Amino acid sequence: MPAYDRPPAYAQPVLRILDARTGELVPAAPARRGLTRIEAHASGPDPTSLRVLLTADLLVRALELGGTPVWAALAAPHHPAGLRTAATTLSIRPFEDAHDLPSGLGEAQVIHVTAEAPDASGSGPVVWVAPVEWTAEAVGSCEGGAAGEAGGEGVAPEVGGAGGAGGAGGAGGAGGAACRGHVSEPAPGHAPEVPLGRASEPGPQTAAHPALPGLLSDPAALRLALLSVPRGEPVRLGSGVPAEAAGRLARWRRAVAGWARQPSRPVPDDVRARLRSAWENDLDLPGVLEVLRAVESAPELPDGARFETYVYSDRLLALDLARDVGSLA
Repeated sequence: MPAYDRPPAYAQPVLRILDARTGELVPAAPARRGLTRIEAHASGPDPTSLRVLLTADLLVRALELGGTPVWAALAAPHHPAGLRTAATTLSIRPFEDAHDLPSGLGEAQVIHVTAEAPDASGSGPVVWVAPVEWTAEAVGSCEGGAAGEAGGEGVAPEVGGAGGAGGAGGAGGAGGAACRGHVSEPAPGHAPEVPLGRASEPGPQTAAHPALPGLLSDPAALRLALLSVPRGEPVRLGSGVPAEAAGRLARWRRAVAGWARQPSRPVPDDVRARLRSAWENDLDLPGVLEVLRAVESAPELPDGARFETYVYSDRLLALDLARDVGSLA
């Protein structure tokens, strides 16, 4: 962590997460600097499983920013290789294979990240992740429907409500229905009875989910879209605002490149405190993004402080916000 001055309350930050077993906030690292293991439970290469891995990746990054030693393991019974490839595309760091690791490594706590019912995991707090719903319009094609133009140039979330309709009638209509995972609103702190957000086909998945190629055509925009929705709320990747996430990301990268030309300034103490307060409160990533939006337009902040704030936040967000620094454009 950079050695900027900050309020005493943030000298020893404590990340708290909502335990889906109890509905209570618990420390993610109960022992001071004790080893914490993050175990991601994913069923296969599908959008909801990717959201599970993204949440686990964010937990790892947040704990490391607070000085906690941590390691991540993946428990994926079906097609872990395909899931790992998709996760790498989404800038999710590698996971160890949970089945190959010995027990009793001395971790102070094990945190399970899952989209399944909380009781499906082992002992320890459970971080529950709501499902991802998608439509054929969001990715350009759908299994069982007519192929369309490739989408994904800026996948953006549309939260709430039933999924948008697929192609009307005929084979296209059937394909749209197959693409949309059913979404139900869970009670706060509780998981649904049935895993959601995947193709409605029986039995274990035998191949990569048909949505992934289109959704991963712009992985940074997809990552931003997923970060923009609270973890406990379903994500609908639809076509209502297809360029929103990609447009915001491009704007921020241009702004960061411009701010980098000015003298550097420390991250303001109050801004740092707001950022830490957001992500230490059950990984409130929409709250972190809201702070960045405020910093972007705050008239009193020097550009050098804006630059350092965005770069500091990107250690958690991993959106490659400084990608365009030094570009001639």
